[in-house]
Amino acid sequence: MCGIAGILLASNAADPKSLDQIGQMMMALRHRGPDGEGLWTDREAGIALGHRRLAIVDLSETGQQPMLSTSGRYAITFNGEIYNFRDLRLELEGVGHHFRGTSDTEVMLCAIESWGLEAALQRFAGMFAFALWDLKTRTLHLARDRLGKKPLYIASARHALVFASELKAISRFSGYSPEIDVDAATAMLSKGWVPDQSCIWRGVFKLPPGSVLTLTAATVAEGRGAASLSQGASRWWSLAEVAKNGREHQIAGSDDDLTNELDDLLRLAVRERMIADVPLGGFLSGGVDSSTVAALMQAQSPNPVRTFTIAFAESGFDEAPYAAEVARHLGTDHTELHLSAAAARDVIPELPTVWDEPFADESQIPTLLVARLARQHVTVALSGDGGDECFAGYGRHFMADRLKRYQGLPASARRTVAAGAGMLSRAARHDFIGNLPLPSHVRHALRSDRLTRFAWLLAAKDEDELHRRLTGSSAENLTRHETPASIVSAPRLDGLLSRLLYDDMSGYLAGDILVKLDRASMANSLEARCPLLDHRAVEFAWRLPAAMKVRNGRGKWILRNVLRRYLPQRLIDRPKQGFDVPIAAWLRGPLRSWATDILSDVRNQGEGLLDSTKVDACWRDHVAGQDRSRDLWSVLMFQAWCNEAKRQASASNSSRELDLAGV
Repeated sequence: MCGIAGILLASNAADPKSLDQIGQMMMALRHRGPDGEGLWTDREAGIALGHRRLAIVDLSETGQQPMLSTSGRYAITFNGEIYNFRDLRLELEGVGHHFRGTSDTEVMLCAIESWGLEAALQRFAGMFAFALWDLKTRTLHLARDRLGKKPLYIASARHALVFASELKAISRFSGYSPEIDVDAATAMLSKGWVPDQSCIWRGVFKLPPGSVLTLTAATVAEGRGAASLSQGASRWWSLAEVAKNGREHQIAGSDDDLTNELDDLLRLAVRERMIADVPLGGFLSGGVDSSTVAALMQAQSPNPVRTFTIAFAESGFDEAPYAAEVARHLGTDHTELHLSAAAARDVIPELPTVWDEPFADESQIPTLLVARLARQHVTVALSGDGGDECFAGYGRHFMADRLKRYQGLPASARRTVAAGAGMLSRAARHDFIGNLPLPSHVRHALRSDRLTRFAWLLAAKDEDELHRRLTGSSAENLTRHETPASIVSAPRLDGLLSRLLYDDMSGYLAGDILVKLDRASMANSLEARCPLLDHRAVEFAWRLPAAMKVRNGRGKWILRNVLRRYLPQRLIDRPKQGFDVPIAAWLRGPLRSWATDILSDVRNQGEGLLDSTKVDACWRDHVAGQDRSRDLWSVLMFQAWCNEAKRQASASNSSRELDLAGV
């Protein structure tokens, strides 16, 4: 795991000294690779590659990058891991190839030389973003892994194209002038994160997952913008095709047969991700996903594996007791960190610099802190991320299954049921249910907004409208701009559940979950690996019948079935909680002063992006007891990011000015 950056000058560039800025770009990525720096430049060709190293496999000098292939034709700077590199190496050695060291990077170069770039990519099992320079043809290839686990930003600058693992490196290049993209900012304020298809800065784009972009100096000289360059990327792996083919060719088999196959796949994925020349552990929340990963780690380790979790003081948010029980049963070497509101407050000033696009998933706080805890003991940590998106773990997935039985009813009948549910919900909220002998969980469900939401969903006229209602943002638009429509085109799949899963995997997973994990871990120089997102497991999941995912009103049925082989039922069957934090209470209490200061900055912006009148009303509602924390956290994180961006711009020695017009 590392940080990479590079510069490719246009064929008509006047000053090759621009390549010298690669050193400054790499300084901005030191946290991603504290174990060393490498630079490689070909001034005549107008190319510079940089690499910051977090040494994981082959800690010797033979693992250093940028690395040249044996023939000298290719130079590579690579961020990530190829987990099946040992198998690929054996295959290459079998046909006469020899290796100097033991790194996966050397195997990658040999595979590319032997099989060609796209054929090699198809064989790689891993997470990666890399730049490959062909010295023979003077061609640059930029590639990203199948699901976008590793980031790669690309910017069209003056007389150059620059790329890096993070935006903060691109901002060090003097030929690029940052200017905010209002559509991306508006989308962030609605979702809490910038979609992977967008970037907070104009003129910058993220290389799409599963794609390759091929460029020459002549291409750069054309002066094409970010949108045009992004469209030039070619797909070597397509989630849309995998989803469509999987639903059209579903696996037939008994519950036991399919569970056995998934167990074997995940064992392999975990085993490959336990290959490291440095200490290794895992995140453990006590939920199904992280418990499955921890169980498969311990089942394949002769020694207790290290596991780490976050504990909260507030009741209803603390999963630490569940994690501790799982750890005791599995026999892991377990460590807890107790998170207080004071600890959260202390870390908040770091958030805009860790996520150098504005980011407002409040679980970023415990994710950052559990990564910091783990890094005190290990250099690699396995995570349970991806289980919800692959195997249907979110409430909307269960709701889709429950509503399916009503879709066959006539519209008039659905409206009648919806009206009845709405009346019952209103009666419960006004306490008209009185002392009826109802179980406490039923009484709680009636008094919550779940029944109201169910009635609203049930009234949808068809599956398309139901899909829109399930996926629409519940956030209030607190800006002066309309939220941009999604630009992601989805394949036509075999039902509502498949459509929801595709939305989550192509959108939420790429734009939120993987961004959160990458930035939080790499800010602490920790490599995080996600075995549940192994591409073989993802492709298998898309071929599973829906009943293997959602059954009897519960999600992740097959994953639970795997976990039952390692844990007793009592440690598996509990309500899904997620990595939530008590942000609503904190904003009314220990974070109130900080929030008030940030919101005053919103008001001082005048006619900016945010509508200060709506924001103030939202804040008053929250302080009065209504939970508006999701809306407010997006506003607070966005404004904090703007403040930090302005601070960095004013502190820079560059004469460039940061363009935050309209914000």
